Amino acid sequence: MNCLKVFSSCLCCDFKSTVMAVDRTERGLNGMDIVKVSIMGICGMMLGFILKETRPEFAALVTMMTGFLILGLAAGKVSYLFETMNRLRESFPIDSSYLTVLVKIIGITYIGQFSSAICKDAGYQMIGTQIDLFCKLSVMVLSMPVLLAILDTISEFMI
Repeated sequence: MNCLKVFSSCLCCDFKSTVMAVDRTERGLNGMDIVKVSIMGICGMMLGFILKETRPEFAALVTMMTGFLILGLAAGKVSYLFETMNRLRESFPIDSSYLTVLVKIIGITYIGQFSSAICKDAGYQMIGTQIDLFCKLSVMVLSMPVLLAILDTISEFMI
């Protein structure tokens, strides 16, 4: 704590806001949540592996249900993500359309990777690969306006 107090006084910011920022970071990423998700994933994988020999149709269901449970736990982190993005928008002159693009890109990559992994796990590698390709192209299309804005900004500095 003393290190934070010295560091914050050197940067001319108040100690309380620094501690609150550290507290929010810890709230957004909890070590026990990571352990819970890891154990849940390993248990789902082991149960799926056991069922794959005797009842392969149930193995795919167990895998999907484990994935959906983990997805549900990840959804709890979304409110923290939006809260942080709103603070960024309030603190800096950032166009909200850029933050919207960022949220869309995060959603596309997460959902795409999740559904691709389910397809590949069920033995449909080609469909999973096509989902990956579509998601990558979608991210490229969404990021083009941001790239163009960056290039415009760079060209303004060069003139």
